[in-house]
Amino acid sequence: MTPDQFAAAIITGDQFFAASSSTPDYDDYHRVMLRDLGVEPTVQLLADLRREVPPATVLETYPEVMGTLEELSRRGVRMAVVSDAWPDLPDLHAGLGIGQFFEAYAISAELGCDKPDPRMYHHASTALNLAPTQCLFVDDDPSLVAAAITLGYAGRAVCRSSTTSDVPSIASLEELLDLF
Repeated sequence: MTPDQFAAAIITGDQFFAASSSTPDYDDYHRVMLRDLGVEPTVQLLADLRREVPPATVLETYPEVMGTLEELSRRGVRMAVVSDAWPDLPDLHAGLGIGQFFEAYAISAELGCDKPDPRMYHHASTALNLAPTQCLFVDDDPSLVAAAITLGYAGRAVCRSSTTSDVPSIASLEELLDLF
């Protein structure tokens, strides 16, 4: 397999993920990508693709993430995650060393809906026992921030390479420290 073939399979998987009405099963996601590669999705191969890999082996956070989360936590800012993800996201965050900062998770695969469904946002604020007006929703997708703002949340879009005029935005998570 060439790097271009692998990249194309990832794009196919991302398109499948985006077109799904809720977060798909891991095996279904992998089958789509394997089909794109012309690889038979055997039971053993699917099991191998689900095997545990330490998160830090394949992922890293942006340089300012740890310091920003530590400072927000020190300031008493309560945090939750709202994510279109699989149920193991808290474990992934723990493996990256950031799990201790989040009190609650609103995960699409568990709730059966994706952002911008209001249930995603409300699940997190309810878990924190906060009203939407007491919360700041941060996402890298400005349309999801706009949806949160419509629901009464404050919002900031993380636009690392450019700013957006549609919703309030920040270029780095460190800018959140100016808000708390």
